[in-house]
Amino acid sequence: MSFCFLSCRWLLPTWIFKKDQFDNLEKHTQWGIDVLEKYIKFVKERTEIEINYAKQLRNLSKKYQPKKNSKEEDEYKYSSCQAFLATLNEMNDYAGQHEVVSENMTSQITAELARYVQELKQERKMHFHDGRKAQQHIETCWKQLESSKRRFERDCKEADRAQQYFEKMDADINVTKADVEKARQQAQLRHQMAEESKAEYSSTLQRFNHEQHDHYHTHIPNIFQKIQEMEERRIIRIGESMKTFAEVDRQVIPIIGKCLDEITKAAESIDQKHDSQLVVEAFKSGFEPPGDVDFEDFTQPIKRTVSDSSLSNSKDGKPESRFSGKSKGKLWPFIKKNKSPKQQKEPLSHRFNEFMTSKPKIHCFRSLKRGGGGPEDFSNLPPEQRRKKLQQKVDELNRDIQKEMDQRDALTKMKDVYIKNPQMGDAASVDLKLAELAQNLEKLRLEAQKFEGWLAEVEGRLPARTEPARRQSGMYEPQNTLTVNNCAQDRESPDGSYTEEPSQESEVKVPAAEFDDEFDDEEPLPTIGTCKALYTFEGQNEGTISVSEGETLFIIEEDKGDGWTRIRRNEDEEGYVPTSYVEVYLEKNAKGAMTYI
Repeated sequence: MSFCFLSCRWLLPTWIFKKDQFDNLEKHTQWGIDVLEKYIKFVKERTEIEINYAKQLRNLSKKYQPKKNSKEEDEYKYSSCQAFLATLNEMNDYAGQHEVVSENMTSQITAELARYVQELKQERKMHFHDGRKAQQHIETCWKQLESSKRRFERDCKEADRAQQYFEKMDADINVTKADVEKARQQAQLRHQMAEESKAEYSSTLQRFNHEQHDHYHTHIPNIFQKIQEMEERRIIRIGESMKTFAEVDRQVIPIIGKCLDEITKAAESIDQKHDSQLVVEAFKSGFEPPGDVDFEDFTQPIKRTVSDSSLSNSKDGKPESRFSGKSKGKLWPFIKKNKSPKQQKEPLSHRFNEFMTSKPKIHCFRSLKRGGGGPEDFSNLPPEQRRKKLQQKVDELNRDIQKEMDQRDALTKMKDVYIKNPQMGDAASVDLKLAELAQNLEKLRLEAQKFEGWLAEVEGRLPARTEPARRQSGMYEPQNTLTVNNCAQDRESPDGSYTEEPSQESEVKVPAAEFDDEFDDEEPLPTIGTCKALYTFEGQNEGTISVSEGETLFIIEEDKGDGWTRIRRNEDEEGYVPTSYVEVYLEKNAKGAMTYI
């Protein structure tokens, strides 16, 4: 801003003109402060918008975050859901940058400008106060000059009248000499007063001219210069604030760009093949496909032929047994016997649809007593799903065992410290907790062994259990024959239909010896290394083997991550021992060898 129009040359004619400029400047500077306050209000509203936007973004991200211990957590194993979760997390960071913008604008612009406005108002008030004071002083000097001038004019007129009166009295012959003398003295007095008024007026005039010169050439220009500098600083300050306004936004652009890059990276990481494979793994049942459907020849009242090619008889002309060989266990999806023998059989397509859509049902009271929604060994699930559930349970128990062992080790160290430094604590106070931990560890180990046995059975890693062994272990129900239904209390096939009692002809029985044929011809596993027993282990459960401390044995199957190693003492004795009880020495040429100690 330039105040050149307020130069002294323009303001010399009268002080009233100068007063008008003061009023104009006062209005202009007040307008400048109003502009500054308006800009402060604008920035403040912008910060409120930024903080509200950040809050809404955080609420939005929180709203779509997966709930803990809910079904939604399982959905985030898919790459598309993981990408969405990464997007939600990046939105949190994105919201944080908007909060940074709000904070920086508040601290660097709003707060600074608010403080500057207060200083500006004080400075403006001081400058205009000095200007009004100088204006009042020059007005006072002007009034004194006017008063002195009027008094000088009055005294001059009085002296002129007194002189005329003296001359008139002096020319009148009728006037006494005393009156003439009196008139002469009066005239001289008036002339003397006029001279004094003249001298006073002259002095006042010189003083006023001096004051006026200082006023218009020194005081007022200085005040105007200060006001001009103040106004220019205000303009510079608002310009700097606008630059800061842009710079605050520019500072967060790289981080916001990084957030957007991470979102793009997460989107590009989506793997449709991987997600499809997860769906396959999640719903894979493990059931074998059903065998060929029997041809029922209604031209022969009783005889029914079964052919591998579907509709032909055997070569020797003799009808084969309906359930021959290992195909006996594969026909259960279509075995549907009704209570009424006269009821017409349902179409094959309807049975197949029921098999594909049916879910295993549990009606065994022994299973329901264990609590939860199914049996403890997850026998109600398809083989593959059961294996996964058992593996999860084993992993969970191993983690619990590790926690208990860590706590036991910590308490043991604490006890040693108490023994060495009795003043720090009583060592006997730790024994109770150690005993409790030992009991918990034993329970957890037994529980883990039980589930590992079930898992090994599902994976086919242990030989099939015989009837006496099942009774001894207590982990499996007695079962003399493999039937379509394993619950004696509730006869129901996997497709949900009821079957007859075991004594009726509809019951399909397969001897246990035929079921174990697969294991009879199994060749012994090769040796992949040796191990040395570090502790004595009593193998009380089926599939385990007892070892003595220091005994050397052969390894035929390494630890698969479940904490058990399969060993062999001789050709007839083999089984599983805890991996932590032995020191393993695998052969170098054993592929995939891994030791868990």
